[in-house]
Amino acid sequence: MDALSGLRLRDRAVVLDDLLVLADLHVGKAAAANVQVPVGAGADMVDRVETLCEQFDPETVVLAGDLLHSFETVPHLVEETLDGLGDAIDGAGASVVVTPGNHDTMLDVVWGGVTTPEHRIDDTVVCHGHVEPAADAERYIIGHDHPTITIEGHTRPCYLAGDGVYRGADLLVVPSFNRLVSGVEINEMTAGDFLSPLVQDADALAPLVRDTNRDETLGFPPLGEFRHRL
Repeated sequence: MDALSGLRLRDRAVVLDDLLVLADLHVGKAAAANVQVPVGAGADMVDRVETLCEQFDPETVVLAGDLLHSFETVPHLVEETLDGLGDAIDGAGASVVVTPGNHDTMLDVVWGGVTTPEHRIDDTVVCHGHVEPAADAERYIIGHDHPTITIEGHTRPCYLAGDGVYRGADLLVVPSFNRLVSGVEINEMTAGDFLSPLVQDADALAPLVRDTNRDETLGFPPLGEFRHRL
């Protein structure tokens, strides 16, 4: 599949050459929902980013939108987590770029780093995916919809990939990096059920699930061919 060419999928993230892409961290989501924040929730994301940087040694880390989940105030724990993420990426010798999403209305309060609506590497453009991108590309990598899939009663985060499915370009939808984000089950979803305007033919998107026990990525047929088996 051309949409996956040159990509490595790990821990809800994507690696392309010297680029590491994470989407939908939603730091502050639990606090915004007025629920108790699990102990170590922010530290878990920081530790996983450190592990990915150690494993792949990226030159750039792109946080592809919805880094925050704060609309009116920024809880103290959010700043601690953002500082930890920044230290982890800086400690790996990488730079960081944020492509803001629809939840990042308070981003300028706590983030002084580089932001851009879209980040390009060769023929691939990374963006959040809540609006149509301005840049033409052969492939788009987005977040925004937090896809999950339920197979034999078990729900798991998944990637969605399709060739030529958006304006003739390939598309990869990345799951939320935040384990606290429950995600949206895509089993029965049509294009109109997705939030991203880049998803124009859900049946053409093939789910991919990481099997962490075997350290391998399991690929499935496009949803249009696979729904009846779910």
